[in-house]
Amino acid sequence: MGLPEIETRITAACAAAGRARGDVTLIAVSKVQPLDRVAAVLAAGHRVFGENRVQEAEGKWPAFQAQYGRCDLHLIGPLQTNKARAAVELFGTIQTLDRPKLAQTLARLAQERGASPDVFVQVNTGLEDQKAGVAPSDVDAFVAKVRALDLPLVGLMCIPPAEDDPAPHFAALAAMAARNGLKGLSMGMSGDFAAAIAQGATHVRVGSAIFGERVAV
Repeated sequence: MGLPEIETRITAACAAAGRARGDVTLIAVSKVQPLDRVAAVLAAGHRVFGENRVQEAEGKWPAFQAQYGRCDLHLIGPLQTNKARAAVELFGTIQTLDRPKLAQTLARLAQERGASPDVFVQVNTGLEDQKAGVAPSDVDAFVAKVRALDLPLVGLMCIPPAEDDPAPHFAALAAMAARNGLKGLSMGMSGDFAAAIAQGATHVRVGSAIFGERVAV
């Protein structure tokens, strides 16, 4: 499909939802993609990317940013506390905050550095055992804990179950965010970003539709 067609489709989805195109950030999910594909998207001018693993990102983004300039990097995969220091040095946003221990680690690193990436709380809207994320019933309390640690919390993120209609999950996440005074909503991927935009997504995470199918490592 490619970046130009995705941009066109996002613009159309925004128009259909009565929203401005500038309200939605496209995160190009470059995890497990060949370097030449990522370089082509960089050469096209895109500068917002998502990665799943800290180690993989460390292996490619310093060189890319030296060549193409600073990029807005989002961590969209699980973060182990022992990788937190490396993550806060590389990423501008961590979208997968999901437990108190990680929040405390990020807060300590923020104090040491005098700066912190923006954070999203990941919500397990489908209560799937194999997925990380805070249970919907625990979101309000967890948001309060994160705010008490003075972390820059900007929103909520979710990955609905693959077999479900995603729209109710997006609507539920939007309601949780509104209830907690959060404006950021990271939701929607290659197959469902139009539905996410209709429900208020501020960030959509699109990988295969931009780069092609992922290459296993």
